[in-house]
Amino acid sequence: MKYKGSNLLVVRAVMNTHRDSTFAQLKWAQEKLNVAHLWQNTVSPMEMVYKPTGQKILFRGFDDVLKLASTTVNTGHLCFVWIEEAFEIEREEDFEKLDLSVPRGSVSGGLFKQTTITFNPWSEKHWLKKRFFDGGSKNVSCYSTNYLCNEFLDATDKAVFESMKNTNPSRYSVAGLGNWGIADGLVFENYTAEVPNIPNEQLWKWRHFFGLDYGYTNDPTAFIAIMVNPIDKLIYIYDEFYKCRMLNSDIAELIKKKGYAKERIRADCAEPKSNDDLRRLGISRIMPSIKGADSILNGIANISEYKIYVNPKCVNTLKELSSYVWEKNSTGAKARPVDKDNHLMDALRYAFQDVKLFHPEREDGITHTASGGITKKDLNGGWI
Repeated sequence: MKYKGSNLLVVRAVMNTHRDSTFAQLKWAQEKLNVAHLWQNTVSPMEMVYKPTGQKILFRGFDDVLKLASTTVNTGHLCFVWIEEAFEIEREEDFEKLDLSVPRGSVSGGLFKQTTITFNPWSEKHWLKKRFFDGGSKNVSCYSTNYLCNEFLDATDKAVFESMKNTNPSRYSVAGLGNWGIADGLVFENYTAEVPNIPNEQLWKWRHFFGLDYGYTNDPTAFIAIMVNPIDKLIYIYDEFYKCRMLNSDIAELIKKKGYAKERIRADCAEPKSNDDLRRLGISRIMPSIKGADSILNGIANISEYKIYVNPKCVNTLKELSSYVWEKNSTGAKARPVDKDNHLMDALRYAFQDVKLFHPEREDGITHTASGGITKKDLNGGWI
């Protein structure tokens, strides 16, 4: 509104996440500034039009980078880009395609080009840190903000962070103070926010596994989908959902929507009634997790042998990995993980319980055991 002829492109990793985030936030800003009557907001197509001049705010996703890069406007110039939750952008190459093509063209009349990137710094291993914070550039300004300087938070909001300071200092450091997320005493240190390159000829080494941890009012229900390669010791976490106040019917519906209804899913054995409900609702292969005196530590030990890849869209998994730390006993030694904000980590352990049953088989009939040995299939389907 201040710069006549300017237009804004708002970008997130996935297009359908705009509606409840950036689109809603900008509508709130219109109301806060008492200018809502000057804007026409539509969801199909998703855009905001400034009525006096026809300037637009457009919304796009990195789902289709090539289409994103070809975004144009018919009034004025596409000057400004806002990339929200940039931590979800898995590849620096995708950002570069956008950066080289939008904004484009010359501007005049006091206009300028500017890209604003906002995110929570959950892992210092992400390409954002190396590119913008470590390298240094005269064309880049970096700012770390936190809840202490957010004028829109009330006392209740601030109390959440004050409580987090004591209950989960690692998460508080990132979400509260805006520090880069690498915690001292992380349970899982060997993880990275990227999608692994899996050649077709290597797919025989991999299998899918699924885990579910129940929650409701204060704790979220957490579901995780992973691929595991026990030969090369690799895990790829590629899907999740993470939400409070989910009824069992809601859980079943979302699992069906994601296409996992026929998969074996390991769920918390402490809730047999919920497991029975999901079977009745069509999730027929739900299985209780296996728990024992040392099941948590044994599960962590097994997973720790693997390098973990996390699709950047799994933001809640990355948050937990970056703040899942060891409790210290009176001598300072590692005891067990802090039992806080670990719902996806529990689901990961449940899913991993079936990995020991997986023996990758090549097309030539030779099967590799998870320990690295090789066995051969006999004519009756058994193993020699």
